[in-house]
Amino acid sequence: MTVFRPTVDGLATDVCLPEGAGPFPTILIRTPYDRARHLAEARGWARRGFGAVVQDVRGRFASPGEWRPYENEAADGVAAARWIRRQSWSDGRYVAVGASYAAYCALSLALEAHGEDQPNAVIAAVPALGATETAREPSGAERLLTRAGWWAAHGDRRDSDERALERALAADPHLLGHLPLTDLPGRLGRNLPSWAGLWRRDDRGRLTSRAAHADMPLLMVGGHHDHFAEDTVALWRTWGGPSARLLLGPWGHGLVTAPGPDAGPAHRVSLGELYVRWARRALAGGLAPGRHGAVALGGGDRWLPAGTDGEPTTQRLRLLHGSLFTADPDRPVRSDDLTVPTGDLLDRCVLVTPPLPRPLDAVGPVRIQLRATADTPSADWAARLVALTPEGTAEPLVVGILRRAEIARHSSEFTIELGRLARRLTVGTRLRLEIAGHHFPAHARNPHTGGDPITADRLLASRREVDQASVTLSLHVLSSHPPSVDPTEEILR
Repeated sequence: MTVFRPTVDGLATDVCLPEGAGPFPTILIRTPYDRARHLAEARGWARRGFGAVVQDVRGRFASPGEWRPYENEAADGVAAARWIRRQSWSDGRYVAVGASYAAYCALSLALEAHGEDQPNAVIAAVPALGATETAREPSGAERLLTRAGWWAAHGDRRDSDERALERALAADPHLLGHLPLTDLPGRLGRNLPSWAGLWRRDDRGRLTSRAAHADMPLLMVGGHHDHFAEDTVALWRTWGGPSARLLLGPWGHGLVTAPGPDAGPAHRVSLGELYVRWARRALAGGLAPGRHGAVALGGGDRWLPAGTDGEPTTQRLRLLHGSLFTADPDRPVRSDDLTVPTGDLLDRCVLVTPPLPRPLDAVGPVRIQLRATADTPSADWAARLVALTPEGTAEPLVVGILRRAEIARHSSEFTIELGRLARRLTVGTRLRLEIAGHHFPAHARNPHTGGDPITADRLLASRREVDQASVTLSLHVLSSHPPSVDPTEEILR
């Protein structure tokens, strides 16, 4: 194996080559998280016959220049691709590979480059599809905790400090509650000029809209518990290339290193070996056309064909309390606490289903419809679905948040999308639905003034009323038990 470290267009790069003269197909990984952390991965690709090129993106770690997240990556990727194809050890074919931000690098190269600069195939895991997608929900609600953590760790700096926000919260547990949120860098003791600009970005859907015109194979990998799961599935569904594969497991953002509570033995997958086999087949033109893949059934220790949805069903709900409640930004419903308080100060509407008389496989989108009022000009409606197991535990399932301009005390009917669920629910499980005005600190608090939650310095309480008879919980439920598929076979077909 040969390892050397050239600069490519001025950017720090590691290259691992297999034994022999070549030429070889190549794997290209461009990352802001330190190329040295990918050395073992690069060596693994080289042992299996691929050249591996790993590069620090501009302005990060050993690469010079200014670090500007979600900019320059397509152009810098093109320069790397052209360099690879000029090397004597390259056979001209390359696969763009990455996870999280590195998946954005791979996808932006694939979808924004032209002609022979494009990769021959793409492997993208837990993709961060752009600044707007990572910062906001489709309804506009701000993803505060994850963005504060990422910017504290990586923003406007050459290296990374993964625990920066954790330490800051330990010193000041109310850190994310201070207003305005544009002042967060000062409270962190950091110069973060790009923080305020993040919230002014409005380029949602740029990559996804181009995916329909893609003309190379794609492998998308994600987790049910990853905050980018919806983007992962959306890109797979819209990809226009000759073949698109999806692997969606019961994992978090770290994939197999971050299994969820519903993961089972059948959900253990060697992603590295799968990537190698898929890349070989993709480069050889050996993949069947169309969209295929496998989606884990959490809690069921099974895999279903990607695209499987159950039949839409409506679940009966009984009100526990809170048809009248107050969404108070000074006492927001917390995203990190499943405890439901009782007493006179009600902060959410809570409804439950009867215990399930039989196991239920919920596979597909989850949504609620309701009729409700708010007395403030703006209101967030956060809906959280929780499984209450017969053993007495509470497990979060899905969350949705909708931002609405309101006419004070005007009753209106609307729908909140809670994302997709692929989960077996056991006999005796009850579903608890919470309807609240906040989901903090995962999401910034709506100040209810009509102002921007990021720049707001004044908060109002919002009185809410939910028509309990109007609340409808819709799940997609499998009416039969299709046989489990082999995820490797589905990805490689």
